[in-house]
Amino acid sequence: MNKTIRRTSVFVLLLVFALLARATWVQFYDGQALADDKDNRRNAIETYAEPLGNIIVGGESITGSARTSGGDLAYKRTYKDGELYAAVTGYASQAYSATQLEGIYQDLLNGTDSRLKTVMDTITNKRADPGNVVTTIDPDVQKAAYDALGHKKGAAVAIDPETGKILGVVSTPSYDPSSLTDANTAGTAWKKLNADSDKPLTNRALRQPLPPGSTFKLVVAAAALEDGLYSSVDEKTDSPEVYTLPGTVTPLSNESKSAPCKNASIRVALQYSCNTVFAKMAVDLGQDKVRAMAEKFGFNDTEQDVPVRAYTSVYPKDMNKSSTALTGIGQYDVTATPLQMAMVSAAIANGGKLVSPHMVSQITDSGGDVLKNYDDDTSTKQIVKSSTAEQLQSAMQTVVEQGTGTNARISGVTVGGKTGTAQHGENNSQTPYAWFTSYAKSGDKEVAVAVVVEQSNAARSEVSGNGLAAPVAKAMMEAALKN
Repeated sequence: MNKTIRRTSVFVLLLVFALLARATWVQFYDGQALADDKDNRRNAIETYAEPLGNIIVGGESITGSARTSGGDLAYKRTYKDGELYAAVTGYASQAYSATQLEGIYQDLLNGTDSRLKTVMDTITNKRADPGNVVTTIDPDVQKAAYDALGHKKGAAVAIDPETGKILGVVSTPSYDPSSLTDANTAGTAWKKLNADSDKPLTNRALRQPLPPGSTFKLVVAAAALEDGLYSSVDEKTDSPEVYTLPGTVTPLSNESKSAPCKNASIRVALQYSCNTVFAKMAVDLGQDKVRAMAEKFGFNDTEQDVPVRAYTSVYPKDMNKSSTALTGIGQYDVTATPLQMAMVSAAIANGGKLVSPHMVSQITDSGGDVLKNYDDDTSTKQIVKSSTAEQLQSAMQTVVEQGTGTNARISGVTVGGKTGTAQHGENNSQTPYAWFTSYAKSGDKEVAVAVVVEQSNAARSEVSGNGLAAPVAKAMMEAALKN
């Protein structure tokens, strides 16, 4: 064999080995990555080859699957009362990545979760029958919140303080997830929803922290009682009529000029929502003690999963005293989600114990056998002493019975709450946020709630936690206690 032929043969043999090596690499190393690629059409074809499992509320499925009329995707997701439950379900789309519970439990709902496979499924490599997600949501509480919010831009969360079960998660304006399920029409709906200035795709209940305003005074009061700065909610505080922010000449006054805020007790200061009392209290405590208490309630937790990952509610660091004073009234850089403020009321209502909130009770296989029970997987933290919680409960009841939260009264029911009106925009140039957080007890039933109204048709002068948010909380509490 001459030299030229020999060299050509070696070169061709090397090319063959290279091709074999590349094929082996793709098959055994890149294969799974390629299979899992979101742009791999085969994944969508497999996912929608059969009906999906369902998300269940109150014993009934609020999701379904419908046969498509053509194309290579045999089924598409459907929703019952889609706008009502959008903040819970999210959406499963042929065109876009799944969100909320649809996304978290995607493998369970499409049958690819390994826990669903039977021995026969493993032998035949057949996709298992899909499982179901059983939520903690109470349909009456959910509907009460949705109806009460109406056309307002806002959100609401309700929690059972004793169990941590989330009974309601509502964000308005909402959207119909069904508009995003079909690949042929999802693009148009997606563009319209994202162009909407009201941002209906944003889950305001879990994923939009805002300044909590005076509802945060509950956290400051808890810190003051736990620290021993004041021995009870009825001890007079050392508070001026007008408080000059430390290091400045800026006076901080109270919303009501006639309110008895000078040296007011914590009870009276909560009743009239005295800014001067809590701003000075935050400075007297110092930012570190206030932050420590806020973090016990859940602020600054970057991994707050319910199981949807909630955005972090923030109590800031490295402030001067004037900024610390403003945090005492829930302003400056303090932010909170409705979930977070519901957790504050839940812990106070539950004797100072915070049970980890969750909105999924169980996940099951297609036959209803439980794969995981989240109700048995909760954690409980003692946030404040039971005596502190009892005092704060009493002060919150005064707010509802005689103070700024009278619109939350429920006949024959023990209700405690706290209003908040948070500044919005530079120099409060935009419509303030209206907040209300509360708890209610009747017999052996109890519920904790937080509501925020970002925008409504009310005149600016009429925007208040009592006027806009408290009626929503009342409707939710009534629905939770009557069941």
